[in-house]
Amino acid sequence: MNGKEAAGKKALEEIQEGMTIGLGTGSTVYFFLKALAEKVAAGFKITGVATSQQTIELAKKWNIPMRALNEVTTIDVTIDGADEVDPDLTGIKGGGGALLYEKMVAKVSTRRVWIVDSSKKVEQLGAFPLPVEVIPFGWKHVEAALSEKGYLPKLRRDSEGHPYVTDAHHYILDLHLHSIADPVLLAIELDHLTGVVEHGLFIGITEKVLVGYPDGHVETMVKH
Repeated sequence: MNGKEAAGKKALEEIQEGMTIGLGTGSTVYFFLKALAEKVAAGFKITGVATSQQTIELAKKWNIPMRALNEVTTIDVTIDGADEVDPDLTGIKGGGGALLYEKMVAKVSTRRVWIVDSSKKVEQLGAFPLPVEVIPFGWKHVEAALSEKGYLPKLRRDSEGHPYVTDAHHYILDLHLHSIADPVLLAIELDHLTGVVEHGLFIGITEKVLVGYPDGHVETMVKH
């Protein structure tokens, strides 16, 4: 069992029958979804709300009952991954391109739990490029504004070299910052930049992080 699988299976302990669950996106969440599908197949009743088309397709494949975000009023708990997480439980998300939907689902959830492998645990955010979701109209001007600030933005592209398009039909500019001294200040700055739809800084959003290690043990990080 690797760290991702260990964290994914551990997250099942956060689930109770009858819950509405936010289902995240990514390689660690894959193991959680697979384990959840086994429980559902055995008669365990839950309702899922997906954060991406990728997750919807996995849920369909594994017969996990789903509803759209607009069809629920609240979500009991969301289980999602992260690309980096620091000791304050501030994270960078969006490596898989689902940051907008992930943040929307997280915001209407009573509890949020992230599942990561130990390589995602860092002292300071920023080594992982920070995704910034932008509208295609005029994206080059947003890129120019970010370049002027020294943020080294790079348009994300798909395997064929075309601009990567999110589920919400936006582009992503990845900021190569190397380190982020003040995530709160940067988040406020990005929130006020015209043309930016959302960014991958998740601040004060999660209460618990399950960190899986290669030997199979899982560390629990909680908000102090």
